Order: sequence, then C-alpha cells, then structure tokens
Amino acid sequence: MGGSDLRAIVEAEAAAAARAAPLLADEPVGEALAAAAALVRERRGAVLDANRGDCEAAEGRLDEGMLDRLRLDEARVDSLAEQLEATAALPPLEREVDSWTLENGLRVSERRVPIGTVGANFEARPNVALDVAGQLLKSLNAAVLRTGGAALGTVTVLVDEVLRPALERAELPPEAVGLVRSPEREGARILVSLPHVVPLVVLRGSGETTAALARLAAENGVRTLAHAEGGGVLYVHGSADRERALALVDASLDRLGVCNRLNLLLVDEGARGLLDDLLGALRARGVDPVGGPRAAEAAGLARHDGRLGYEWANDADRVSTATVELVDGLDDALAIANGETSGLAAGIVAEDESAAGRFLDGYRGSAAFWHAPTRFADGYELLGAPETGINVDSVPGPRGPVSYRDLWLRQYRIVGDGTQRR
Repeated sequence: MGGSDLRAIVEAEAAAAARAAPLLADEPVGEALAAAAALVRERRGAVLDANRGDCEAAEGRLDEGMLDRLRLDEARVDSLAEQLEATAALPPLEREVDSWTLENGLRVSERRVPIGTVGANFEARPNVALDVAGQLLKSLNAAVLRTGGAALGTVTVLVDEVLRPALERAELPPEAVGLVRSPEREGARILVSLPHVVPLVVLRGSGETTAALARLAAENGVRTLAHAEGGGVLYVHGSADRERALALVDASLDRLGVCNRLNLLLVDEGARGLLDDLLGALRARGVDPVGGPRAAEAAGLARHDGRLGYEWANDADRVSTATVELVDGLDDALAIANGETSGLAAGIVAEDESAAGRFLDGYRGSAAFWHAPTRFADGYELLGAPETGINVDSVPGPRGPVSYRDLWLRQYRIVGDGTQRR
C-alpha cells in the first residue's frame, strides 16, 4: 500500500471517529461495553481462529515472550470479557470538580471535559485493544487503534465483530472506534501526525520505537502519553527476612515478557549472606542472572556493562535475564532506582520499618512497594480499571497506570448575569 493511500485511509478512520465522539454519553457507553463483553463470549470462536492465524504467522519471527503476549486461549478470552464487564460497571467520570462564586457574582465551576479523539499505538497484544478502547469510550472519547502487525488479524475481529456491533446495539456510532488497518509501521507514524483530529496518542511498546514516535508526535504538535520503558526493581535491605525476600523474587517473575516483572535486584551489603539464595530463586524461575560490577565479582556472574536498569523484557534474545548488583546501603539503592531505571516501580524487602519508610519516601518512580511484588504496578490490579498504559514521565499530569479517570481536559465554566465588568 502506498504511503499516500495509507495516509488517506488512516485520516478517514480518524475523521469518522472525530465525528462520532460528540455523540458518546455515559449510559449508552456503559451499555455498549456490557454488550461487547457478551459479544467476546459469543464470538470467541472467531476471535480464537483469528488469533491462531496470527500466532502461526508469527512463529519464528517473534520471541517466546512476544508470542506469549500475542497468544489467546479460552481463559484469556474469558478475561477479556470480564475486564469489559468490570469497565462497564465502573461509575461514570464525575464531570464537576469544584465550584465557587466570585465577589462580583460570577459563578465558576471547574469541569472535566472529553478530549475528543485519542489514538493508541500498542504492541502485538490483542487484550490491549479492548483495554484501551474500553477506557477511552468510558471517558467519552473516541479511539483510533493501531496494533503491531502480528496481532492485526485478531484486533480486526475484536473491532469489527465485538466493539463496533456493541456500539450499534447501544445506538451509538460504530465509527467511535477506528482502526489502522495495515501492518506497516508507517501507520503508527501517520497516527501521530494528525493533530487536528487526533490531538493525543497513547504510546505503548519497546523503548526506542516508542521514543521515536513520541519525538515525531512532538514535531507534529500531537501530545503523547508514552509507556516506553519498564522494569521492576527489588531492593533487599540488610534487615530483610530470608523467606520473605525469596518469596518476593519468585512472585515477581511469574511472567517474563511484561514491564512490571523483576528486572533489577539490588542486594544490600548487609544482606550479602542471602545473595546465593537469591540467585538460586532467580534460576529456579528460569531466569539467568547477570551482575553489575560488584555482584559479578562477588558471585562469579557474567558482567552486565550497560545501564543497570536496562529492561530485559524488551530484549528478544535475552528476555529470561535479570540484573543483580550489590549496594552499600539504602541511599545507594535509591540513587540507582531513581537515576538508572525507567521509574516504573521499585520495592523494598525490610523488617526495619524506618528503612522501609525512607525508601518509600525517597523513591520518585510511579509506584513504590514494601513487601509486595512490582507485578502489581498495573491499572486493573490497583484501580479496578484496565489501563491504557503506565506513564512514567516526570511532568504534571496522569502518572502511573492511566485509566478513564485520567483521560479528560480541564475546563472552567463561568456564568454571570450580564452586569460583571473588569
């Protein structure tokens, strides 16, 4: 497909979504999401058939972690339906934040208003299509979705046989969910270059690809919420209980191809006696530990010479890897967690409550944990709503898991009686 042809197709999908956006309303959107949950179950055969075709086509091209994210089965299809039901049942967004009256009699209210049309570019994960579309619709925004080419068959079925029919059942325009219907990466570049119809794009995926899209979006005047990097940190303090530390390592590695799994294990010199056991826990999960300079020397590990927070989940050749390093104390651990990682999530294992408090107060990432695995850095787990992504930007605005509660613009509404003057 030629570049101009693809651009015309993406622009048409976006323009149709923009026309549909003002027609969205809380009650019918709730009905549409409930209907979408029912349609996921009714049409599971078509969804699974499409997904099977996507997976077969991706064999040999994607690593096992990416294939796992792409693959659906009966249980995962049920989970898709359950998350749509949960989203449908959530209370609508409160539109009025606050109100007051000025001395001159003007009545002022601060309100949340929809953005309009929001784009979303995400990796080849079919569940993300429903998570993102559900959150955008719930916030009364239209959506234009673009998935990694490997999942396009599955996502097309989810849009055309689930989401759009569900919108029609609720007497809403089906065009409120658009789709970039091409596997070409150029589709993503076009999506972030349409500021007049798609002013905001949610970006999810591997670091450099997503960062490049964010730069292109900025050049075109499109704002982004980017989920480009992840990787959980676990700091084992000198007061850590052995069994608790081992349990947290194990619980943090139930899946390897996800952004919030254990990526960097920091072991206090005061807990050096636990190092061999901690390495054993990593290996028991099929994870190959590599060492920072100190841990490599102390434990005979292969040395990792790059940034300590390098995210292994995005490395197709080394997805079953975690970095381990020894640190001098809590301040050293915080300096690494704040300065050398993405800022997604970090946790501490410590029986010393004061030390735990210092760590929680000192960490500047989007989620801080004490005696809990960073796998819970997830919108559905923490907020009861699927996330559009996890934003780790260090600027004001939605940070951490982003849900429908964050997808709005602030507006001031002012009402007078015609007599007020400056």
